[in-house]
Amino acid sequence: MLQILIIVLIIVVLFGAKRLPDVASSIGKSLKIFKKEVTELREDDTTPPSGPVSGGPTSPSTTPNPTTAPPSADDHGTTPPGGAGR
Repeated sequence: MLQILIIVLIIVVLFGAKRLPDVASSIGKSLKIFKKEVTELREDDTTPPSGPVSGGPTSPSTTPNPTTAPPSADDHGTTPPGGAGR
């Protein structure tokens, strides 16, 4: 009990009697905000994500793969080797 009184006396001497309520109020507000943030973080950890995770496609791509078309009936092999036209 004597140790607590000595600590309180030192605090009063350091901060002064007028500032002591302000200091206590500031500490109380800080602790309240800290507790609120901790509970929000715990709630975030326990709830599963509701939507898809961003950063990647959620379904396969729907764009067609480029393929070479088969020669049509009009092509009679008139293209010279190498693909260059006349």
